[in-house]
Amino acid sequence: MAKKDTVKGLMRRGIRESVANALADAGYKLSSLKKANVEDLLRYVSERDAIDVLEKIGVKKIDKPKKKEPVRPLELLKKRKEKKKAEIEKKIDPSQLPKKIKPMNPLESEIAKKASSYGIPLPRKLVSDIAKKLKNRKHTKKQLDAVVETVCDRYKTRMVDPYEAVGIIAAQSIGEPGTQMTMRTFHYAGVAEMNVTLGLPRLIEIVDARKVPSTPMMEIYLRKEYAENLSDVKKIASNIEKTTLKEVCEIEIDAAHMEILVKPDEKKMKEKDIEKEDIVRKIMKSRGLKATVSTEGKDIKIKMDEFSFKGLQDTLHIVREVNLKGVKGIKRAIIRKKDGGDEYVIYTEGSNLSDVLAMEEVDPVRTSTNSIMEIADVLGVEAARNALIREAHNTLSEQGLAVDMRHIMLVADIMTNDGTVRAIGRHGVSGRKTSVLARAAFEITAAHLLYAGLKGESDNLSGVAENIIIGQPVTLGTGAVKIKYTGIKKKEV
Repeated sequence: MAKKDTVKGLMRRGIRESVANALADAGYKLSSLKKANVEDLLRYVSERDAIDVLEKIGVKKIDKPKKKEPVRPLELLKKRKEKKKAEIEKKIDPSQLPKKIKPMNPLESEIAKKASSYGIPLPRKLVSDIAKKLKNRKHTKKQLDAVVETVCDRYKTRMVDPYEAVGIIAAQSIGEPGTQMTMRTFHYAGVAEMNVTLGLPRLIEIVDARKVPSTPMMEIYLRKEYAENLSDVKKIASNIEKTTLKEVCEIEIDAAHMEILVKPDEKKMKEKDIEKEDIVRKIMKSRGLKATVSTEGKDIKIKMDEFSFKGLQDTLHIVREVNLKGVKGIKRAIIRKKDGGDEYVIYTEGSNLSDVLAMEEVDPVRTSTNSIMEIADVLGVEAARNALIREAHNTLSEQGLAVDMRHIMLVADIMTNDGTVRAIGRHGVSGRKTSVLARAAFEITAAHLLYAGLKGESDNLSGVAENIIIGQPVTLGTGAVKIKYTGIKKKEV
């Protein structure tokens, strides 16, 4: 009865029925409305209607919501990045970060000294690995000498000679087996419901430094206190996965009254942990919505401000796609138990590294994405280099192709050595070569030669391609050796 009296009282003051109903459903009475401000009413009606209501019921002082100062897009993006970076750095456990190099223990010092006596200074990590293997084993001095000598011999065979054609060998070692790969897409390892691009198309994506991969996905690890509890993992996955209004509600259109009726499904809402108030709030915040939102029992009514069938259809489309919860860019989240343990891992279709790393429950150290450019934006170029190596190595390994890791590392170094991730192509590494003939040999020959002629560029013939073009030895291997004739000295008699 009180609700009807409130509606009648508001309508007598010239307030629209839909607005009066919305406020009455929210529990407002004429007496309580006089104490409310515009910001309180914005949850149920538009700003224009809220001001109109307060004016017509006799509120003298109306505090309009403060308008935020406009922020330029670049400044806003910079602020968001700085905020997310600070949140990620705050979350990372210092114990999980790489520790400072400790001084060598006696065994490591002995191994390093013996290696130096053979004329081969071994890397510190290799020395530490040998020491770890020998630590708990009884060995004589003779056996230690034999181990170090064997390691030095094998290390020496893997060293690169001066002026060796490492670029050509790396290109051949990756290019030749790469052309034999036939798989285009395959199910992600351990997740049958999710497809991921593999084989040659994926390798092309990697070396082309694509902004967004064809099948972006994430492997999200959780902190220990959440990772083994399935109910907690389901809740986190639900918060990550995108949920739209059409997934949890039935949406009907009433053309006669120019209304859209939204009927929430309580079972689905409970599964997704969504409240009715959340739905109303999200609908009201929808961009481009020109309608009044009100509640009627369990249902939500969206009444058009203007009589227009096209506007009604446009509003229906906006309402159906209202994003209720989830991380932007992630369409689906699948939970799987990690092999050989009790830990659950979330695999996602879609990627948003910065937002996921900012979540409190997520382990930022182990969580990864297959989007290399996103890693470069969020974590920096060194992380992107490691991602390039990992993704290329995994792609080749999936096909059973064993490519020397050093060749993959060389490609990753070339792509990232200037602080950004560049493609291997005419828009990246090959297109920025200083040699005119090298650029012309790659693609668009006539255009490169024409532009070089107009600019008056010169070519020092220091690389491989340009020397082959003009038919002279390249400056690699034996071609790098120069002999100078100084004449023959006559012997004094």
